[in-house]
Amino acid sequence: MIRVFHCRSPSRPILTDFRAAVSCSSAARRGLACLAPALGPWHNTAMAGEIEVFDRRAVRRHRERAAADFAAHDFLFREAGERLGDRLSDVRRSFPLALDLGCHDGLLAHVLAGRGGVENWISADLALGLALRASGFRVVADAEFLPFAPASLDLVASVLSLHWVNDLPGALLQIQRALKPDGLFLASLFGPDTLADLRRAWLEAEAEYEGGASPHVSPFITVADAGRLMQRAGFALPVVDRDWIEVSYGEALKLMRDLRGMGESNALIGRRKGFARRATFARVLERFAQLSRGDDGRLTVRFEIVTLTGWRPHPAQQQPLRPGSAETRLADALGVAEHPAGDKADP
Repeated sequence: MIRVFHCRSPSRPILTDFRAAVSCSSAARRGLACLAPALGPWHNTAMAGEIEVFDRRAVRRHRERAAADFAAHDFLFREAGERLGDRLSDVRRSFPLALDLGCHDGLLAHVLAGRGGVENWISADLALGLALRASGFRVVADAEFLPFAPASLDLVASVLSLHWVNDLPGALLQIQRALKPDGLFLASLFGPDTLADLRRAWLEAEAEYEGGASPHVSPFITVADAGRLMQRAGFALPVVDRDWIEVSYGEALKLMRDLRGMGESNALIGRRKGFARRATFARVLERFAQLSRGDDGRLTVRFEIVTLTGWRPHPAQQQPLRPGSAETRLADALGVAEHPAGDKADP
């Protein structure tokens, strides 16, 4: 079963519980259009003062194009999903209703295969073609305008999708509000070290042959910025860390075919329209090989994975102690002598 919701107002909550999500008739009574176009007139329209970096319509087109053969190129998402699943398995609790945001073909639910305490999945993706390949309850929805009521979800998970969101602070705030108190948010995004050699190769080649460079690799979030955004969105106990996935290629063209097959083609608004010149593209391939070739002659491509973990605040969660409330001196616990750092400030 699949429902496609056309959100008439980005601020209006849609799904109040799982039963309402499944029932088309109940959704219609809430003023929704089932099986309506996935992108309403509000889509891809900048909010007041918002700067758009990504063409969300292009993102959707790329994901739709990749849908039919995504499983042949999903190795990166599957590895990231496994790592996310390992973290979720460490949480000793159940999640009656979980959202896979940017689900691709439902890969995360397949990877977990009953692990992690998830009882019911809602799979949501911007592309109808991908959402149709997921199992269970499926929704075509945009991460920038989440159609879920406040405090309706126990878990929101996302594997390598949120890096295409223009308003990431707003998306994180919507996710936090959609979670029930003590609900968990767990997501992975690409970090700034991703495709660094490819980015450099394009910049140098276009500067040499085109007289100027256009963006080809997206700007990615840093660990420090991600931590600040998690706190700004109101998550409790936020944790942000990173690791890397390295992939070996025999030739650069295989990497580019994989990126297209993943739905990760260039969707930057400032991208150059049309195809690159043959000489420019040849120089990109040559320079990229020079930058990434290892001793074995193969090309090593590095993907940085930034992982976000946070909880919807709840009174039962751990709380920081009041400064100065410690009953034991740190020096005593360590068995060392205490050396004052200087004179105390005047009260």
